[in-house]
Amino acid sequence: MDAVVWTAVGSLTVWLWLLLGQGFFWRTDLRLPPRREPDDWPSVCVVVPARDEAGVLPASLPTLLAQDYPGRAEVFLVDDGSSDGTGELARDLARAHGGLPLTVDSPGEPPAGWTGKLWAVRHGIALARTREPGYLLLTDADIAHAPDSLRTLVAAAHTGGFDLVSQMARLRVESVWERLVVPAFVYFFAQLYPFRWIAVRGGRTAAAAGGCVLLRADTAERARIPDAVRHAVIDDVALARAVKRAGGHIWLGLAERVDSVRPYPRLRDLWRMVARSAYAQLRHNPLLLLGTVLGLALVYLVPPLALVTGLVVGSTGTAAAGGLAWLLMTATYLPMLRYYRQPRWLAPLLPVTAFLYLLMTVDSAVQHYRGRGAAWKGRTYARPGTVLDER
Repeated sequence: MDAVVWTAVGSLTVWLWLLLGQGFFWRTDLRLPPRREPDDWPSVCVVVPARDEAGVLPASLPTLLAQDYPGRAEVFLVDDGSSDGTGELARDLARAHGGLPLTVDSPGEPPAGWTGKLWAVRHGIALARTREPGYLLLTDADIAHAPDSLRTLVAAAHTGGFDLVSQMARLRVESVWERLVVPAFVYFFAQLYPFRWIAVRGGRTAAAAGGCVLLRADTAERARIPDAVRHAVIDDVALARAVKRAGGHIWLGLAERVDSVRPYPRLRDLWRMVARSAYAQLRHNPLLLLGTVLGLALVYLVPPLALVTGLVVGSTGTAAAGGLAWLLMTATYLPMLRYYRQPRWLAPLLPVTAFLYLLMTVDSAVQHYRGRGAAWKGRTYARPGTVLDER
């Protein structure tokens, strides 16, 4: 029992450190920083990579076209080889809704060394640079923006002197599996990349949320975006790192009225979302995979197991350490559930969700070694620059 007790105590120690020493990652009060509107509004070009997005465009694209922005703004939607009429649908929506000017173009197939999404982004940025914008808004095709979204992003960047301002869009939580998995996805992301550390000038922590990234155009050029990250599967984090390496000041926080409209009704859909990039996050390193599996087990699985084991065998120390660790875990998860407007009873179920993420991570590695690799919209990448499968 000594080993069990010390394992439970170790888990509790980790949770005490996570509570106080990991940038208060569990707090969800970090929104766009205080801002004032500039006297002269810079021009903005919005770049939207889109591949087979006809199912979500009617709910997202009109919100971009309807942006209430005092300066000049234009939308560039890059139809990346869609087979569902994405490009034509986008033109139809622009004709029906009006608003900001829309350009729809296609880049052709990506060359070796590029992931498909980033090749589409590169094409969109190239089109945008002909307008000489002050800022670029990189946003995904499934993201719906409030009418003042662009205005507040630019004002925040102007006031804070930020080169990159990113908001993590609120993901959909309607199905049973979305309620169980989605808030935890954001919670785990914030644990890996504490938002408060990201905004520290000169700090090592860098991340962004690819669904909503406002980037100074001159900073993008200085950081060689997107060429510098052309092979990245987790492109938003890679982009933020490139900007920070180039001396840029970045900010990331949770969004209030920037929402993803993409549904993930089944566990299989969420599994694909996580597994497609989980092993890439670990740099395809088996030792990091092993460490991650053991770490997830120690941090999330040991507390409830220790509590039950301690109660069954009558070990007060084991039960107390496991119970306190589970209590801390539950308490730190509650703010994220409130942010997603979910019931509090889901918080004690975080170990179940963590176990699912553990399995997804292992599956991501299995798929990699089977030669399937990560994927985006039907393209599969086994390693940087290698396209294995189309559709």
